[in-house]
Amino acid sequence: MPRINLLPWRDELRNQRRNQFYAALGGAAVAAGILLLLGYFAFSNVIDHQRDRNNVLKKEIAMLDKRIEEIIDLEEKKERLLARMQIIEQLQRSRPGIVHVFDELVRTLPDGVFLTEVKQTGQRLEIVGSAESNTRVSALMRNIDKSDWVGNPDLEVVEVKSSRRGELGKASEFTVFARQTSPNADAEEEESE
Repeated sequence: MPRINLLPWRDELRNQRRNQFYAALGGAAVAAGILLLLGYFAFSNVIDHQRDRNNVLKKEIAMLDKRIEEIIDLEEKKERLLARMQIIEQLQRSRPGIVHVFDELVRTLPDGVFLTEVKQTGQRLEIVGSAESNTRVSALMRNIDKSDWVGNPDLEVVEVKSSRRGELGKASEFTVFARQTSPNADAEEEESE
Protein backbone atom coordinates (compact mmCIF):
# COMPACT_ATOMS: atom_id res chain seq x y z
CA MET A 1 0.00 0.00 0.00
CA PRO A 2 1.17 3.30 -0.82
CA ARG A 3 1.94 5.70 1.91
CA ILE A 4 0.41 9.07 1.75
CA ASN A 5 1.87 11.80 3.83
CA LEU A 6 -0.82 14.25 4.70
CA LEU A 7 1.38 16.49 6.82
CA PRO A 8 2.13 19.95 5.48
CA TRP A 9 5.60 18.99 4.38
CA ARG A 10 5.91 21.87 1.99
CA ASP A 11 5.38 24.37 4.79
CA GLU A 12 7.99 22.65 6.90
CA LEU A 13 10.42 22.60 4.01
CA ARG A 14 9.77 26.28 3.37
CA ASN A 15 10.30 27.09 7.07
CA GLN A 16 13.43 25.00 7.11
CA ARG A 17 14.82 26.78 4.02
CA ARG A 18 13.88 30.18 5.49
CA ASN A 19 15.70 29.31 8.71
CA GLN A 20 18.73 28.15 6.73
CA PHE A 21 18.63 31.39 4.70
CA TYR A 22 18.45 33.52 7.86
CA ALA A 23 21.24 31.49 9.43
CA ALA A 24 23.35 31.90 6.29
CA LEU A 25 22.48 35.62 6.17
CA GLY A 26 23.42 36.01 9.85
CA GLY A 27 26.64 34.04 9.28
CA ALA A 28 27.48 36.22 6.27
CA ALA A 29 26.78 39.38 8.32
CA VAL A 30 29.00 38.12 11.15
CA ALA A 31 31.71 37.15 8.66
CA ALA A 32 31.43 40.56 6.97
CA GLY A 33 31.66 42.28 10.36
CA ILE A 34 34.70 40.23 11.28
CA LEU A 35 36.29 41.01 7.91
CA LEU A 36 35.54 44.73 8.38
CA LEU A 37 37.09 44.68 11.86
CA LEU A 38 40.13 42.79 10.60
CA GLY A 39 40.45 45.23 7.68
CA TYR A 40 40.07 48.21 10.05
CA PHE A 41 42.72 46.87 12.40
CA ALA A 42 45.03 45.97 9.51
CA PHE A 43 44.75 49.41 7.90
CA SER A 44 44.99 51.10 11.30
CA ASN A 45 48.19 49.15 11.93
CA VAL A 46 49.57 50.12 8.50
CA ILE A 47 48.67 53.79 9.09
CA ASP A 48 50.26 53.77 12.56
CA HIS A 49 53.38 52.15 11.16
CA GLN A 50 53.54 54.81 8.41
CA ARG A 51 53.05 57.58 10.98
CA ASP A 52 55.93 56.16 13.00
CA ARG A 53 58.09 56.10 9.87
CA ASN A 54 57.05 59.68 9.07
CA ASN A 55 57.97 60.79 12.60
CA VAL A 56 61.36 59.12 12.29
CA LEU A 57 61.87 60.83 8.93
CA LYS A 58 60.84 64.20 10.40
CA LYS A 59 63.37 63.78 13.19
CA GLU A 60 66.08 62.85 10.69
CA ILE A 61 65.14 65.80 8.49
CA ALA A 62 65.34 68.13 11.50
CA MET A 63 68.80 66.77 12.35
CA LEU A 64 69.91 67.18 8.72
CA ASP A 65 68.54 70.74 8.67
CA LYS A 66 70.66 71.53 11.73
CA ARG A 67 73.70 70.00 10.03
CA ILE A 68 72.99 72.00 6.88
CA GLU A 69 72.79 75.20 8.94
CA GLU A 70 76.11 74.31 10.57
CA ILE A 71 77.65 73.63 7.17
CA ILE A 72 76.35 76.94 5.78
CA ASP A 73 77.68 78.74 8.86
CA LEU A 74 81.06 77.05 8.43
CA GLU A 75 81.11 77.97 4.74
CA GLU A 76 80.38 81.61 5.62
CA LYS A 77 83.17 81.56 8.19
CA LYS A 78 85.47 80.00 5.60
CA GLU A 79 84.61 82.72 3.07
CA ARG A 80 85.24 85.44 5.66
CA LEU A 81 88.58 83.86 6.59
CA LEU A 82 89.56 83.55 2.93
CA ALA A 83 88.63 87.20 2.38
CA ARG A 84 90.78 88.18 5.38
CA MET A 85 93.64 86.06 4.09
CA GLN A 86 93.39 87.72 0.68
CA ILE A 87 93.43 91.16 2.30
CA ILE A 88 96.46 90.21 4.38
CA GLU A 89 98.22 88.80 1.30
CA GLN A 90 97.40 91.95 -0.64
CA LEU A 91 98.76 94.09 2.19
CA GLN A 92 101.89 91.96 2.33
CA ARG A 93 102.38 92.34 -1.43
CA SER A 94 101.73 96.10 -1.34
CA ARG A 95 103.97 96.70 1.67
CA PRO A 96 107.08 97.52 -0.35
CA GLY A 97 104.98 99.59 -2.78
CA ILE A 98 104.49 102.51 -0.38
CA VAL A 99 108.23 102.65 0.21
CA HIS A 100 108.75 102.92 -3.54
CA VAL A 101 106.04 105.61 -3.72
CA PHE A 102 107.75 107.74 -1.06
CA ASP A 103 111.09 107.21 -2.74
CA GLU A 104 109.62 108.29 -6.09
CA LEU A 105 107.97 111.32 -4.49
CA VAL A 106 111.37 112.42 -3.19
CA ARG A 107 112.94 111.86 -6.61
CA THR A 108 110.19 113.71 -8.48
CA LEU A 109 110.25 116.71 -6.14
CA PRO A 110 111.99 119.65 -7.88
CA ASP A 111 113.83 122.35 -5.96
CA GLY A 112 111.54 124.99 -4.50
CA VAL A 113 108.58 122.60 -3.96
CA PHE A 114 107.56 121.62 -0.46
CA LEU A 115 105.00 118.93 0.36
CA THR A 116 102.73 119.47 3.36
CA GLU A 117 100.46 116.46 3.05
CA VAL A 118 100.35 113.14 1.21
CA LYS A 119 97.23 111.02 1.58
CA GLN A 120 96.57 107.65 -0.09
CA THR A 121 93.11 106.17 -0.64
CA GLY A 122 93.36 102.86 -2.42
CA GLN A 123 95.62 103.52 -5.40
CA ARG A 124 94.88 107.26 -5.46
CA LEU A 125 97.35 109.73 -3.95
CA GLU A 126 96.50 113.26 -2.89
CA ILE A 127 99.60 115.46 -2.75
CA VAL A 128 99.29 118.89 -1.13
CA GLY A 129 102.14 121.35 -0.95
CA SER A 130 103.52 124.73 -1.91
CA ALA A 131 105.95 125.86 -4.56
CA GLU A 132 107.92 129.02 -5.24
CA SER A 133 106.26 129.33 -8.64
CA ASN A 134 103.75 127.67 -10.95
CA THR A 135 106.58 126.41 -13.17
CA ARG A 136 107.87 124.34 -10.27
CA VAL A 137 104.40 122.74 -9.94
CA SER A 138 104.52 121.99 -13.68
CA ALA A 139 107.95 120.40 -13.23
CA LEU A 140 106.58 118.27 -10.39
CA MET A 141 103.73 117.07 -12.60
CA ARG A 142 106.13 116.22 -15.46
CA ASN A 143 108.35 114.29 -13.05
CA ILE A 144 105.34 112.39 -11.66
CA ASP A 145 104.25 111.54 -15.19
CA LYS A 146 107.71 110.08 -15.96
CA SER A 147 107.84 108.08 -12.70
CA ASP A 148 107.50 104.29 -12.60
CA TRP A 149 105.67 104.10 -9.26
CA VAL A 150 103.47 107.21 -9.44
CA GLY A 151 101.61 108.34 -12.54
CA ASN A 152 98.60 110.08 -14.08
CA PRO A 153 99.01 113.45 -12.34
CA ASP A 154 95.93 115.66 -12.20
CA LEU A 155 96.28 119.21 -10.92
CA GLU A 156 93.25 120.10 -8.82
CA VAL A 157 94.01 123.48 -7.24
CA VAL A 158 96.73 126.12 -7.54
CA GLU A 159 96.39 129.22 -5.35
CA VAL A 160 98.90 132.00 -4.97
CA LYS A 161 99.23 132.98 -1.29
CA SER A 162 101.78 134.71 0.84
CA SER A 163 104.61 132.47 1.97
CA ARG A 164 104.02 130.52 5.17
CA ARG A 165 107.56 130.84 6.33
CA GLY A 166 107.22 134.55 6.74
CA GLU A 167 109.58 135.32 3.89
CA LEU A 168 108.78 137.97 1.42
CA GLY A 169 107.13 136.79 -1.73
CA LYS A 170 104.28 134.64 -2.76
CA ALA A 171 103.95 130.85 -2.82
CA SER A 172 101.73 128.70 -5.03
CA GLU A 173 99.80 126.23 -2.92
CA PHE A 174 98.67 123.22 -4.94
CA THR A 175 96.78 119.96 -4.75
CA VAL A 176 97.75 117.22 -7.18
CA PHE A 177 96.05 113.85 -7.49
CA ALA A 178 98.04 110.89 -8.84
CA ARG A 179 97.73 107.12 -9.01
CA GLN A 180 100.10 104.58 -7.51
CA THR A 181 101.35 102.31 -10.27
CA SER A 182 103.90 99.56 -10.50
CA PRO A 183 106.70 99.53 -13.03
CA ASN A 184 106.30 97.39 -16.13
CA ALA A 185 107.70 93.86 -16.33
CA ASP A 186 110.94 94.99 -18.03
CA ALA A 187 111.78 97.28 -15.13
CA GLU A 188 111.06 94.50 -12.62
CA GLU A 189 113.37 92.14 -14.48
CA GLU A 190 116.13 94.77 -14.52
CA GLU A 191 115.76 95.32 -10.74
CA SER A 192 115.93 91.58 -10.05
CA GLU A 193 119.20 91.27 -12.03
